[in-house]
Amino acid sequence: MNIIKHLFILLPLAVAPGIGICFFIYFRDKFEKEPFRLLVKCFFLGFLSIIPAIIIELLFEALGINGNQGVFKTLVYAFLVVGVAEEGSKFFFLRIFAYKKDAFNEPFDGIVYAMMVSMGFATLENIEYVLINGLGTALLRMFTAIPLHAVCAIFMGFYLGKAKFSVNKTRNILLGLFFAIAIHGLYDFFLFQKNIPALSVFSFVTLGLAIGMSFIAINRLQKNSPFRGKAGQS
Repeated sequence: MNIIKHLFILLPLAVAPGIGICFFIYFRDKFEKEPFRLLVKCFFLGFLSIIPAIIIELLFEALGINGNQGVFKTLVYAFLVVGVAEEGSKFFFLRIFAYKKDAFNEPFDGIVYAMMVSMGFATLENIEYVLINGLGTALLRMFTAIPLHAVCAIFMGFYLGKAKFSVNKTRNILLGLFFAIAIHGLYDFFLFQKNIPALSVFSFVTLGLAIGMSFIAINRLQKNSPFRGKAGQS
């Protein structure tokens, strides 16, 4: 019975949110879609990106820095360990693979490719959490952790897309990393800290604001797409 539950209920629930967000972004790429095979490769690179993140987090936890201590250590853990490790690992694979592809030919593609890598990461992470903790965790993370990874990808991709097509490459790359790490770290800090339990509500405030700003970023890049008006023309 447990095997059936895991295969036919929990596993689909763990996978569905990340796949759903990938398709949402794919269909928002209205004017010049990316090669589907390349997107799939990016998604599975997201699986690989979880390995260095886990290693870094385990190393710091072995040194006594984790999310179950005082405010300062929790702050360091949320921002400089989890935020840097996870967003930095995603960025690494995004930068060495997708960023170099000829198909990455407009700023909005930064969001598309960043989302694929991020959702690969988030999906594999989600499978672990859901299979261990069950249905409640699946439903909670569907509306919290998975969207968090998505909005971090949008901020990172927004600036990576700007970086590829501007002279201020380093500045834009650093801005993308900064905002992805800051949002991830802020969300986790409010969630991890135990000194003032009521502060956990600000995790959801952070997520809500980031989601709103993400739609602004998506709309801005679509409005300024160099392929706008060319879609459907031969």
